Amino acid sequence: MSRFGNLEFESESNHQSEQDSGLRDELYFLAEAQRAYEAGQFERGLRAFAKVLEYNPQNPAAWSGQVRMLVELGEFREAKVWADKALERFPQNPELLAAKAVALGRMGDLKAALAFSDASIEERDDTPYIWLARGDVLMARKEKRADYCFEKAAMLAPRNWFYHWLASRVRFYYKKFAIALKLAQQAMALDTAQAVVWLQLGQCQHALGMAAAAQNSFEQALQLNPDCVEAERALLHSKNTGLFRSIGAAVRGLLSR
Repeated sequence: MSRFGNLEFESESNHQSEQDSGLRDELYFLAEAQRAYEAGQFERGLRAFAKVLEYNPQNPAAWSGQVRMLVELGEFREAKVWADKALERFPQNPELLAAKAVALGRMGDLKAALAFSDASIEERDDTPYIWLARGDVLMARKEKRADYCFEKAAMLAPRNWFYHWLASRVRFYYKKFAIALKLAQQAMALDTAQAVVWLQLGQCQHALGMAAAAQNSFEQALQLNPDCVEAERALLHSKNTGLFRSIGAAVRGLLSR
């Protein structure tokens, strides 16, 4: 079943039972969604943003959050559909326009992506995400102006590891591994206690052939979050890759004698 189908609002009875509990509400699930986002748990974030919309369908942050989670999950077409539904309600919301631009850019619709990115900038509501999204679109278009956008995002949140981490993820997606590594290191300098930053650092190191450093980063991620399946898989993959490389080097050494 499509993830999009799971985003439909639940029944009124389920909604009412949670209201009656007095423990969970719109703000609770919005905070839960942000925690999931910062932990790199995009499926959980998707569900939490959907719960926010059960309580308040007029919450634009939850709508844009849904789109962003779908983009992170690689569900670009569903992200576009969800963005279209949201923009029917909030046609001038800058973060929704920016999120749709990212989805379009990653789908290869570069002209439309730039148009929506332009529209988000024209709303003059500067947030780090709007500029990260702009950089994402310009990278899809292979334009050097993308660098300025990432710098602008960093200027708007210079001490926030989260946006440096997001910028690293964007650069990594477009296979700019050296720059992605630098951004992950900047995020690390701001907060060493985030497992997702260690995971991102390790992924960049692995992509650049830094096997030992990558393994250490994955191990650090698992120390901080033993339940991080992605870090566990990455560590195993890194060890297996290092083993195969060692065997290959040994074989080549024997053959060269």
